[in-house]
Amino acid sequence: MKISQAITALLAGLTLSASVQADSKLVIKGSDTLGAKLVPQLKEAYVQAGNKVDIEIQAQGSSHAFSNLLAGSADIGMSSRKVKSTETDKFNAAGKNLAEHVAAWDMIAVIVNEKNPVRKLSLKQIEGIFTGDITDWSQVGGKSGKISVYTRNTSSGTYKSFQKLGMKKRDYATQCQKMEGNQQIATEVSKNPLGIGYVGLAYSKGESYRSVKVEGVSAKASKVAKYPLARKLYYYTIGEPTGESAKFLQWATTSDKASDVVAKVGFIPTSIAEAGMKAK
Repeated sequence: MKISQAITALLAGLTLSASVQADSKLVIKGSDTLGAKLVPQLKEAYVQAGNKVDIEIQAQGSSHAFSNLLAGSADIGMSSRKVKSTETDKFNAAGKNLAEHVAAWDMIAVIVNEKNPVRKLSLKQIEGIFTGDITDWSQVGGKSGKISVYTRNTSSGTYKSFQKLGMKKRDYATQCQKMEGNQQIATEVSKNPLGIGYVGLAYSKGESYRSVKVEGVSAKASKVAKYPLARKLYYYTIGEPTGESAKFLQWATTSDKASDVVAKVGFIPTSIAEAGMKAK
C-alpha cells in the first residue's frame, strides 16, 4: 500500500511538473527581421530579469507568423508587415480575431558594395533597379556594369513592404536573386561590387557594404520621420494576449529595458519614432 501511494505521489508530482513547464513556455514564430536578432536579445534580457519562461523562437518569414497562429502552433507571431486582408479572412472564417502590437520601427536600408561609388538613389531609380527597368550601374551615375539585384524571398514581410514602399507595388524583375534573410543579402552584396539589396536597419552597416541615401535621406534612426522606406514592425496574437504572452508583450513593448535592447540592436523604439513623427 505504501509503495502504491509513493508511486501515485510520484506520478502526480511529475504531472504537476510537466504542467508547470508547459505553462511557462512561449512560442514565437515569423519574421526574420525581428526573429534573427531583436527577439533573441529581448528573450535574453527578459529571462535575465528573473522571468522563468522557456521561449522558443523560429524566424522563417512574416507569412509564417500567420500560418502558425492560425494552426495554433505559435503564441506570438512576428511580422515586418501588416497582416493582409486575405490572411484576416482565414482567421475570421475560423472564428479567431487577431490583435496587433507594435514591436518597434524600422527603416529598410538599400545597400551596395563598399567599392560602388553610388551614394544616393531616388525612389524612381530604386523602382527601376528592382523592377528591371534599370539594369546597368551607369544608368544611375555609377561605373558601367550589370546590376546584380538581391531581394528577400516571397514569404518575407520585408519583400512585400519594400515592394509597396519602394516599387509602387510593381513586380520584381525576374532576374532578382531571392535570399532567405537580411544577413544573406548583406553577405552577397559584400562579395559582389555590382550588387544591391535591401535590409532592415539593424543590418544596414557592414565592413564591406554601406547603405545609400534615399531621396537624399540617410537610413538613420534620427531621420525616421523623413525616410521614405520607414515602417512599423509587429507582434500578433489570437485575441488580446493572456498569461505569459501578455506578460512578455507588455514588457517588450513598453519597458525601458526593452527599448534599450531595441535601440542597441539597431531598430527604433516606438516612443522615439512616434515622437519624431509628431515633430515632422
